[in-house]
Amino acid sequence: MKVRRLARTVALQALYEIDCAHHDPAQVLQHRLEETPLPEPAAKFARWLVYGVLHHRAILDAYIQKHAPEWPLEQVAIIDRNILRLALYELAMDSKTSYKVAINEAVELGKMFGSDSTPRFVNGVLGALVPMRKEIARRIQENSPPPN
Repeated sequence: MKVRRLARTVALQALYEIDCAHHDPAQVLQHRLEETPLPEPAAKFARWLVYGVLHHRAILDAYIQKHAPEWPLEQVAIIDRNILRLALYELAMDSKTSYKVAINEAVELGKMFGSDSTPRFVNGVLGALVPMRKEIARRIQENSPPPN
């Protein structure tokens, strides 16, 4: 498995556990990284994804909810909503990853961890959000604390 895909997998597993069991994010992520050792750049990427999603979850959720209105977000499967959050954060904030790659990686995570309908659902929601990625990035940056 590619290293960045493995980092996304670790991040998704951590987000899932944090979302459903409400465990401490730092401990969950540390445990996941001990279970699946990654080269430091990939571990840094996984941390960036997890903490970015957690810090900006309200913004991400608002955009997801707007583009999946038939399902209240709390009724969307936990794995599906965390795949969407993770991919949307990467889509908006990582200029090194093209939107096609971010969506494809999310679809692959959906195939690995979700239900039969997850890949199509994830692809549809993220595809609808692609035109808004700069707007989402701006909202996230406005919400970020100032640099030290």
